[in-house]
This record gives sequence, structure tokens and C-alpha cells, in this order.
Amino acid sequence: MKTKLTTKEYIVLASMLFGMFFGAGNLIFPVRMGQLAASNMWLAVIGFCITGVGLPLLGIAALGISKSEGLFEMSSNVGKGFAYFFTCALYLTIGPLFAIPRTATVSFQVGIRPFISDGAETLALAAFSVAFFAVVLFFSLKPSGIITWIGRWLNPAFLIFLGILIVAVFVAPMESISKSAPDATYAGSYGFVTGFLEGYNTMDALASLAFGIVLIDAIRRLGITSPKDISLSTIKAGVLSTILMVAIYCALTVAGAQSRGVFGVSEDGGTALSLIADYYFHKLGAVILGMTITFACLKTAIALVTSCSETFVKMFPGTLSYKAYAVLFSAVPLLLANVGLTNIIAYSIPVLVFLYPLTMVLIILGLAGNLFGYDKKVFASAMVFTIATALLDLLQALPENVVSLLPSQLFEVVGVLKENIPLSQHGMSWIVPAAIGLVIGLVLHMTCKKQQQ
Repeated sequence: MKTKLTTKEYIVLASMLFGMFFGAGNLIFPVRMGQLAASNMWLAVIGFCITGVGLPLLGIAALGISKSEGLFEMSSNVGKGFAYFFTCALYLTIGPLFAIPRTATVSFQVGIRPFISDGAETLALAAFSVAFFAVVLFFSLKPSGIITWIGRWLNPAFLIFLGILIVAVFVAPMESISKSAPDATYAGSYGFVTGFLEGYNTMDALASLAFGIVLIDAIRRLGITSPKDISLSTIKAGVLSTILMVAIYCALTVAGAQSRGVFGVSEDGGTALSLIADYYFHKLGAVILGMTITFACLKTAIALVTSCSETFVKMFPGTLSYKAYAVLFSAVPLLLANVGLTNIIAYSIPVLVFLYPLTMVLIILGLAGNLFGYDKKVFASAMVFTIATALLDLLQALPENVVSLLPSQLFEVVGVLKENIPLSQHGMSWIVPAAIGLVIGLVLHMTCKKQQQ
């Protein structure tokens, strides 16, 4: 029986995992951060990498250490009802209802939109999204080949195009980083804190639990069957992929910081990246950037459709087949990419604000579960307190048109409650309530353990 992978297999798995994580948003956020942080960029990038890279690695490690088959099994430690709710909510939010349609829209806006007239935009987007999701579906219908598709072909192609931009940045720097003062939000020690909070925007901590099932299945296809060996292989592949992510985040942040002295602060990271590409390669820069973004989005979309389909097949056996789910999770984003994506994003943000604390607590409990025997009382107690706080965050993030339909007194109460929860001003109001729930759960665990002795 095979107990460990070869170095080459680990590299391919790490490439696959990196390819699934690293989408268009991962390119844009560090460039924007570099422009704002400027001379204080290294402190900012350290904070960014802790949350943007460290947390996803912990998510992968939590699945490995807990020997869970995926998010559903891991969240079942809280309870079956919670597992169904949380798994569906997370996959649908970062999958067909939000992240997957955005991959096509971003690819179009960066790679195709600059070359077409205003009047042809709607038709061009429709044609592009059909072609885009046809490719996504083609690769997704063959999940056994995902290592080859992403790890050996799409991700290397993406890295080649991105590498061209990065090499240009370091060979011919645009401007000295030290000449540009940081924005007030990144000045002094704020650089680390703001960078730390910016790392949440990648949403890769959520994706780490969603992509876990794909990584575990890929390891099994390479001949590893023992839960312990799968666990170790999962963690090793995760470490290798995060090393590559850190290197690219640093390079992109440098590119953004250098561009500050030439272009000033751009409206967003995508605009800054376009200006940087044009600075070095002129019209060819738009082609290089378009290919880079398209490959980044394409591999992420394939990974999301694959992981969503595999998860729903296992959660709801006897309903739809894997192929049917793959078609469904490709067709829905195709429609959303062309109709009302802005509204979909507006409605998705409150859900993400709600899901993120739950994900963080689940990862922490998954990592530390051996200390209390994965007792459901501990999981449930910590999660109840976290959910209560996360619901307040969800209400505060609702779109204005939804807020107008609800009693104003509700939001007054929410505001008062949030003001009295520690760390709310830093966007981390869930930490203290979760800690209280954890302590209560541990006390219940120890009490029951003594009674049984």
C-alpha cells in the first residue's frame, strides 16, 4: 500500500491547490494594498499574508488533522442540521451564486472589454460567458483529470503570463518605493493592522474548506488510502502552495508600491494592474494582462464547480448525478454573469460577513479537536455564541433596499449591541463571544467526563 507521495506529485498537488485558490481577486487586492501602503508595504504585506495565506493553510490543516472527508463531515461535529445548513450556504455563496459568475465577468472586463465598442458590450459579454462556461463545464465533467487540468496546464500557463509582468517590475522598477509616503490607513503600525484585515478580502479561508474535498480526492487518486497518510499529504501540499502564494503576494505588492509614484493611487487594483501592464508593454500589456486574468479566473471556476458538485452529490445521494450538478453549477453562473451581477454581489456580502466567523471558529476547533476528543458539546457551544454575533454583522451589512423593509428599531438595537462587544471596531466582534462559548463547552466537556469516571 502506498504511504507517501513523490516530490513531483507533491509539486503537482501544490500547483493544483494554488491554482484553485488564486483567482482575479488575489491579483488585485495586493496591488491596491501596495499603492496605499507605499513605503510601509512590508509591514502591510506581513499582515496580509497572515490572513490571506495563513488562514487558508490552517483550513487545509484542520481538514487534515481532523481526518475529515470535507466540510460537511467537519461541520457535523456541531450537529447534522448545522452541517447541512452551513455547507450549503458556504458552497452556494462562494460558488454559483457569487464567485463563479464573477470569474467570467472579471475576465471579460479585463481581457475583452478594452477591444470592443460600447454598443456591442452586452452581446459580447453573452458570447464570452457562454464560451467561458463551456470550457469550465468541459473540464469539470472530468473531475479525475483536475490535477492535469489545473496543476499541470492552466496554473503553469497563468504563472507564465504573470511572471512576464513580475519580471518586468523587478528588472525595470517604475519608481523607488521609499519616495512615496503611505496612506493614513497604512501609516506606522496601522500598516500591519490594515494589511491583516485586507487579507480577509481574498475569502480564501472559506475556500480552503470548500476545496478540501477536491484535494483529498486527488490524493486518493494518486494511491494514498490511509486517513493518516492522507492527512499528512494534505498538510504538505498546503504548505508548498502557500509558499508560492506568499512569493506572488510580495511581488504584486511591490508592483503596486512602485506604481504609486508614477500613477498615484488608482481607483482599484484592477485599474492599477492595467496601468502597470500598459507602462511596460503598451498595447501588448492588455493582451498579457487579459490572458493572466482569464487563466486565473478559469482555473478557479473549474475548481469551484468541481468541489460544489462533488459535495452536493455526497450530501444528497440519490438526487442528481455529479454531471447534472456540474451542468447546473455552470448554467446558473452563466445567467448571473449576464443579469444583475451587481445585485447578486450586494446580497452576497452580508452572507459572507455571516459565514466568515463561523468558518474561523470551525477551523480553530478542527485544529484543536484532539484536546477535547472532538466533543460535540464544545463545538456546539462555541458555534452558538459565534452565530449570535455573526447575525448582528449580517444585519449591519444588508443592502439599503432590504434595510428599508425592516423596522428601524431593529437596527438601533443592533447598533447598541455591537458598540458593547469588544473588538467590534476592528471587524472582529466574534472573537470574545466565541471564546466565551468555547470555555462553556470545555467546562461541560470536563464535567461530563468526570461524571463518567
